[in-house]
Amino acid sequence: MSDANPILASSEQSIRAYQQAIAQSSQAVVQWLQQPEMYQGKTVAELRERITLDFNPEGLGNQAAIERAIDYFLKDSLSVHHPQCVAHLHCPSLVISQAAEVLINATNQSMDSWDQSPSATLIEIKLIEWLRSQVGYPAGDAGVFTSGGTQSNLMGLMLARDAFFARRGHSIQQDGLTGDLRKIKVLCSRHAHFSVQKNMALLGLGYQSVTLVKTDRYARMDMNDLAEKVAQAEANGEQILAIVATAGTTDAGAIDPLRAVASLAAKHQIWMHVDAAWGGALLLSEKYRDYLDGLELADSVTLDFHKQFFQTISCGAFLLKDARHYELMRYQAAYLNSEFDEAQGVPNLVAKSLQTTRRFDALKLWMGLEALGQKQYAEIIDHGVTLAQEVARYVTEQAAFELVMEPQLASVLFRYRPAQMAAADDASVALLNQQIGDALLESGRANVGVTEFAGVTCLKLTLLNPTVSLEDIKILLALVEHTAQELLNA
Repeated sequence: MSDANPILASSEQSIRAYQQAIAQSSQAVVQWLQQPEMYQGKTVAELRERITLDFNPEGLGNQAAIERAIDYFLKDSLSVHHPQCVAHLHCPSLVISQAAEVLINATNQSMDSWDQSPSATLIEIKLIEWLRSQVGYPAGDAGVFTSGGTQSNLMGLMLARDAFFARRGHSIQQDGLTGDLRKIKVLCSRHAHFSVQKNMALLGLGYQSVTLVKTDRYARMDMNDLAEKVAQAEANGEQILAIVATAGTTDAGAIDPLRAVASLAAKHQIWMHVDAAWGGALLLSEKYRDYLDGLELADSVTLDFHKQFFQTISCGAFLLKDARHYELMRYQAAYLNSEFDEAQGVPNLVAKSLQTTRRFDALKLWMGLEALGQKQYAEIIDHGVTLAQEVARYVTEQAAFELVMEPQLASVLFRYRPAQMAAADDASVALLNQQIGDALLESGRANVGVTEFAGVTCLKLTLLNPTVSLEDIKILLALVEHTAQELLNA
């Protein structure tokens, strides 16, 4: 039977139900954290068959609903904190981030208007001011928290598009797209995030608008090819609305030469957006901060905190160097950000965001910074980058493994190719490495990434977990080798 009053409120009954539900859920999480397996190993077909909905007309009640969520969801969830879970940019979370989620969820503030989120609005503004100072931007609060890199990249490209047309006396906001749109281009490296193409399609310019720039052997944007692509576009009568540089590509962790890109963009009066969803964590680094040299020159920047800042999903930010560009997307709604409010200095963040209703995710970063302090935060960020270097050295010493790419951030690209497979064709080696990754996940023992770099199918270790050591990775690599031998023998 369902609970008599299901709403979180100040009544004794509601508070008691809340405490019981939280206690039951947190105890289940504690038990889940202690299970030795990384994953219970169920296949897509098995999960599809197992998961059923039970929308009883009378309701099951909180306790039974939580029990079912534990059974159908929690027990079959991937343990992202497990030392052998290294496939993706998918981090374990800070304990303080979990505490922040309790406060965020219970208060249910919406970040679109100040009268829905008074203290939260001001905390977010102050965090944006602080993030700008870390990047090296002028003092100000032009920026907003987002759901993550894809949305932040969309904001950067949208404002680049609108600024491009505004310089030609045309308002996209008022009058929509105009002219020969096939002549408008965006440049990014061939290793840039797929959201560049996805967002250009959403913005009405299509995949065809994205020109891919060659990269060097470290997967960084090739400046010679970039200059040639810009010159070629001008010769063809095309116009470039933005250059997207990447600070931390998904596989290689490559950081484009930001200062050089900024110089070329400034010379041609082209908007420069930097996707620093991963590499932006180095803003807090004590060892590797110089990798981001030139970031302060970008017109806009993407940051993610649910990667190597170790926050729970979702938590990202978009920073805009020049606040006047926000005018390109401003919209006045009497019920949210009225002119009367603005005249009184009331900060309504809806004008800075693509979202209206929006979670107070900034609280997680604020509490993380306060709990850890900048020094400890720097240590756990730097740990992954340093560990990747140590793992790469170890891989090169193993006869059965081949290092595919020198690490730049916290990822290691390698493949299994022992001496007995030296003469094997690339297709056979590629298939074996794919099968290794699949077999490890199916067994529930490990989650190792499988990707392709420079035409080579390889395995990927994304070393975001600050509790993982070189010894843990040695165990994982032994498991990779053992799995490979089982597959070969079969």
